[in-house]
Amino acid sequence: MMIDLDHAIQTRFRQAGNILIVCHVRPDGDAIGALLGLGLALQAAGKTVQMVSNDGIPASFRHLPGSDQVKKEPQDGFDLFVTVDCADFKRLGSQFERFRNPDINIDHHITNAQFGELNLIEPQAVATCAILTDHLPRWGLTISPEVAANLATGIITDTLGFRTSNTTPAALRQAALLMETGIDLPELYNRALVRRSYAAAKYWGAGLSSLTTLDGIVYGTLRIADRKNAGYGGNDDADLINIISAIEDHQVGMVFVEQPDSVKISWRALQPEIDVAQVATAFGGGGHKAAAGADIPGKLEEIQPRVLAVTREILKL
Repeated sequence: MMIDLDHAIQTRFRQAGNILIVCHVRPDGDAIGALLGLGLALQAAGKTVQMVSNDGIPASFRHLPGSDQVKKEPQDGFDLFVTVDCADFKRLGSQFERFRNPDINIDHHITNAQFGELNLIEPQAVATCAILTDHLPRWGLTISPEVAANLATGIITDTLGFRTSNTTPAALRQAALLMETGIDLPELYNRALVRRSYAAAKYWGAGLSSLTTLDGIVYGTLRIADRKNAGYGGNDDADLINIISAIEDHQVGMVFVEQPDSVKISWRALQPEIDVAQVATAFGGGGHKAAAGADIPGKLEEIQPRVLAVTREILKL
């Protein structure tokens, strides 16, 4: 029997008293925007809300309303568990391994494993924040300027400022709707996509100096030592992948980011016919046709040649 998903989600929110919302590890703008946007909307409706990100808030998003409320660990006592922008339960972080599956799973990744009791998955949406922009009013929740600033940031970052091939008229209308609440969209764009710290720029320098090409792939490598030398506080690529994605005459862009016990890999399709999600899925990751990622346990020296070989094999490069 088909259920009215919006009605079912609205009912869960209405009946809940203490709501836990969690996004994926190493969060991007869409994950943080969805976490804060939904969290603030529920708070405004009188709910007690825990907003949790295993890795906290990246520096480039700490200006967003509500960012000071985000915790790295959940507290007991919640009666509704919600995940946002997370395609795989494991990507919530190891501390959630003991948790039951969420009551509500809201996401736009085509590789989402449908691990929630209620799954609102819209792969055609440009961002999870785009889904929330459409659905919050249906759930009786208000899009205030504070909520709108977060949702707009998610849409801006996941479309790279409306530059990705999946940008639609609907996404532009959503941005206009959010802008009508009074938010400063150009400033949010600047903070999310343009402005970077000195440390991030130095970190980029290390990655760009490592650039290598192989059979249509252009890739950079960021080591733990590069982060330390640059003084960069995050454990991500500081959006270096977006710079590599602008390089002409290649099929695929990649970044390998060394972690203490694993390697984080980002893929970008530089041509419309390329589907990098199938490569990420082969390594236990996921994402979209044009943008995907995975986190593979092991050492960089062993993982990098293997991933490059499989990428070439699957994509026939």
